[in-house]
Amino acid sequence: MNEKVKLHGDESGHEQTDVWSNRDIIPLPPHRRTWDVMEYFGFWTISSFSVVTWQIPGAFLATGLSVGQTMAVIIVSRFVIMIWSFAIAWAGLTFHIGYTVQNRYSWGMRGAYLPLLQRVLLNFIWSAIGCWNGGRLATVCITAIWPSFHTLPNGLPARMHTTTSEFVGFIVFWVLTLPLLWIPPEKFRRLFQFISIYTGVALFSVMVWSLAKAKGVGPIFHTGQNTSQSPWSISWLIVASINSSIGSQAAGMTNGSDFSRYAKNKSGYIIGTFLCLFLTGALVSLIGLTTTAACQTIFGTVFWNPPDLFMAIMEGGKGTSGSRAAVFFLSLGFGLSSMFENVVGNGVAGGIDLAGIFPLYINIRRGAIITITFAWICQPWQLVNRASTFLSVISSFSIFLAPIMGVMVADFYFVRKMRLKLSELYKSHGDFWYSGGVNWRPFPAWIVGWAPTIGGLILTSNSKSSGPRVLYELYFVAFFYGFFSSLLVFYLINLVFPVSNIGDLDEVDVYGTFTREEAKRFLRPRLPKGV
Repeated sequence: MNEKVKLHGDESGHEQTDVWSNRDIIPLPPHRRTWDVMEYFGFWTISSFSVVTWQIPGAFLATGLSVGQTMAVIIVSRFVIMIWSFAIAWAGLTFHIGYTVQNRYSWGMRGAYLPLLQRVLLNFIWSAIGCWNGGRLATVCITAIWPSFHTLPNGLPARMHTTTSEFVGFIVFWVLTLPLLWIPPEKFRRLFQFISIYTGVALFSVMVWSLAKAKGVGPIFHTGQNTSQSPWSISWLIVASINSSIGSQAAGMTNGSDFSRYAKNKSGYIIGTFLCLFLTGALVSLIGLTTTAACQTIFGTVFWNPPDLFMAIMEGGKGTSGSRAAVFFLSLGFGLSSMFENVVGNGVAGGIDLAGIFPLYINIRRGAIITITFAWICQPWQLVNRASTFLSVISSFSIFLAPIMGVMVADFYFVRKMRLKLSELYKSHGDFWYSGGVNWRPFPAWIVGWAPTIGGLILTSNSKSSGPRVLYELYFVAFFYGFFSSLLVFYLINLVFPVSNIGDLDEVDVYGTFTREEAKRFLRPRLPKGV
């Protein structure tokens, strides 16, 4: 039975399967690096077109920011996310390894399980949120076809913060997601293209409708909402919103090398990421904010959650066949983008992370199935349905991941100066074994990065406003503090306690990873046969 569930790779293609390696975590050879500008444009477009991209700035409106202030937050945070994504993903572009292996040279072969387990947990949470958002859209689609579905008797307890119809939508969305997990990442191109075009048209259409119906954007576009109820000044609200916005992408930034390793070349990744992660992402946020502000004039309330807005549109149209058809196609577009973004950004990423922990038994597909299945355990209906809880969850992500990113950047650029001996990343008792498989140096740097901010997280998550002001302020800048403090501490530790074999390179391209030009730069001095 044990042999039946074990994975097996093509040994002649360097795809050995053991306690440190399998086909999905080895350095990718050139023939498997199939992503170019359009793939990365599609990858980031799917992410930008997701419900979460709409929800986050919409939630900022609910905290008291105007649309102009919220757009400033989006532009700044998107720029930061893009720059940090480049920095983290460069190891994948250079050595064609993912996050799983990337942490082995910093934390040690066994020590790398700590950042891996954090990423696995976040993949579980994000996949659960993605399934729930998609389930809400599935509920809207079903209601557009059968209006009586919306009035389905609710048999769920109030503490679940949801209804029977929403829960049925969650089940439908989750089931429809499963077949997509069988598609390998190398073959995502056509799905990227179709879903990007469909959802882009849907987004533009709902914005045009809302502006025409409201005869403009409405007063909230300039004034925000309920600013007097916040104990914080606009400046602090903006800072906290930037931190929340970055936190919403922290998981994707941290494992950027999982997808950059698929790049044919660096320029394709850079251009595709800039065009969509920054430009298209900011544009989608503007469309969402404009639509939300206009719909506040139409319906008298702020709908920061798209499924709520679509239900209001259908009810405002008195349930006519025209309004129901429009809502169906709008919800379908968002649902498709949410489904595929969840598969790529959470399912595939979770599969890679789990493959790094159990390489003998888990590949990307098996790990993705496990990740999506954990949506049932995470209970996302408790996280998403309230704006305050949603923002608290989003903000908390960056607290633990920013210090990990600080360690990654410090080690790759400043300690190792972008030189790695790849073969040592897949063996016991090698250069990256350190002491018992653990490098102690990143642990104090990581703790320094999050310990001072944890108090603010606890206070905010429990909706307490009477704690020391400094704890809240540290929490509002948790990403920047965590990143830079851990980077500095890790670098200083390595100056005082340097590791051996820094700057070593392989003599032979063990995994068939490099092109001829890459081999000249990253191998000592003789080239492997056939290169």
